[in-house]
Amino acid sequence: MIQAKNIDKSFGEQQVLKGITFTFEAGKTNLIIGRSGAGKTVLLKILVGLQTPTGGEVWYDDVNFSRLDKAGMRAIRMKIGMLFQGSALFDSLTVEQNIRFPLDMFTDKTPQQKLERVNYCLERVNLAGNNRKYPSELSGGMQKRVGIARAIVLEPQYLFCDEPNSGLDPKTSILIDELISGITKENNITTIINTHDMNSVMEIGENICFLHEGRLEWSGSRTEVLDSDNENLQSFIFASPFLQRLRKSALKM
Repeated sequence: MIQAKNIDKSFGEQQVLKGITFTFEAGKTNLIIGRSGAGKTVLLKILVGLQTPTGGEVWYDDVNFSRLDKAGMRAIRMKIGMLFQGSALFDSLTVEQNIRFPLDMFTDKTPQQKLERVNYCLERVNLAGNNRKYPSELSGGMQKRVGIARAIVLEPQYLFCDEPNSGLDPKTSILIDELISGITKENNITTIINTHDMNSVMEIGENICFLHEGRLEWSGSRTEVLDSDNENLQSFIFASPFLQRLRKSALKM
């Protein structure tokens, strides 16, 4: 579980986040949604410690992350997996080397132990046998799955995903959503996903926070999101003409 408590963030005179309080629950896919400029990425960076809040605190379970020294933050970060928007794979390294990288950096495992863990993660993302390929030899969806494998190789308690479906076709996006959701439940991970993909919201949005102009405008689950009477949320969800027509048809039934 991760808690944001009254988080403010300003850049000069511009206040980007305004009193965000929300609990990201363990074993669930927690989604941060909102329009561009709503503060989603800034909140995500504060949660992982890449930016410091102007006010408020971030708690990892019973630890006040915001008040830790560098050593304390490093200990928490050892429990964090991160899936970047563009996968952020090293082009000059093979798939196996990319996934093994965190093990080389942060563990004292033997080469055989590292290989076993890498192979397990490859199997978990349905890429067994692709060890010696390079990122340039993989499709965008396969690269994203390698990114997931690397994110979970250290068996994290917390998993952060920044726009995991960016640039992917709808079918591949569904596969990535299902993979992230399955890993979350199997390992009781606190997973936080920054997304504007409404398919992800409706498929795996178990605990959703909707940001609007830097404020927490609404929170709930995917089963509640369509029934909300929050005008800003409805405007965001039904932004496309197709979805607007679909909603009108559903209301007439």
